[in-house]
Amino acid sequence: MSPPILEATGLGVRHRRGWALRDCSLAVPAGRVAALVGPNGAGKTTLMLAAVGLLAPTRGSVTVRGTAAFVAQDKPLYESFTVAEMLEFGRRTNARWDGAGARARLEALGVPLGRRTGRLSGGQQAQVAITLALARTPDLLVLDEPLANLDPLARHDVMRTLMGEVAERGLTVLLSSHVVAELEETCDWLVVLNEGRLQVSGAIDDLLAGHLVLSGPAEAAAGLEAVCVTGTGRHVTLLVRADHPPGPRWSARHPTLDELVMGYLRSPRASALPRPVEVAR
Repeated sequence: MSPPILEATGLGVRHRRGWALRDCSLAVPAGRVAALVGPNGAGKTTLMLAAVGLLAPTRGSVTVRGTAAFVAQDKPLYESFTVAEMLEFGRRTNARWDGAGARARLEALGVPLGRRTGRLSGGQQAQVAITLALARTPDLLVLDEPLANLDPLARHDVMRTLMGEVAERGLTVLLSSHVVAELEETCDWLVVLNEGRLQVSGAIDDLLAGHLVLSGPAEAAAGLEAVCVTGTGRHVTLLVRADHPPGPRWSARHPTLDELVMGYLRSPRASALPRPVEVAR
């Protein structure tokens, strides 16, 4: 088995007001498209910045096997530069640079190379920022809210073209988003952060198959070990591990990705993490 492309061990980052990230240990396999989910202040951006070397860990370590490229949420572009000037700036500041591929990508997307980036639409700015990152020919592409402030059509176009690049290049992607529904169609790995701690990490198909949503009478919930319980009165809905088979009074089905994520976010102390693996010596 090849080593993970992104690996954190006991990672902690402390700011003046406290810990932004604590005791975070995770591994993302190469070739995955990993969704990074959590509420505001959960530590998502902190994890991303530490992964790409823009933030030094206070404790522990984080390793990227290969090269990484990062696109921040505000899609930092020099607004007075034309798109062509941004490409030239990238060429001059990066040792690895696929300028021909970047130009061809933007032309295929209909982004005018002679227009100043400050006059582009939000979707076009996102495409330019992602193209600049791809031109660095990274092994790991890290995207912090790449679809923020885009209209639904632009969001779809950005994700469609990005997934095409991922499939063609065999990239590994770590992207954060608050819109879980968009991640279900594109991501195959899930990382959930909550209150600065890692809460969930694993392959999405395995996580969904490993959980059940139960609906039934409230009195039957006594003694059941649930991740999350919702509902009032006589009827409740539970998110449970699939290895705890429900009794006959429950209707059961596997959760959607949104139900899985929301269930854990509602229960910050619950977790679904891989068990430690014994390494032969």
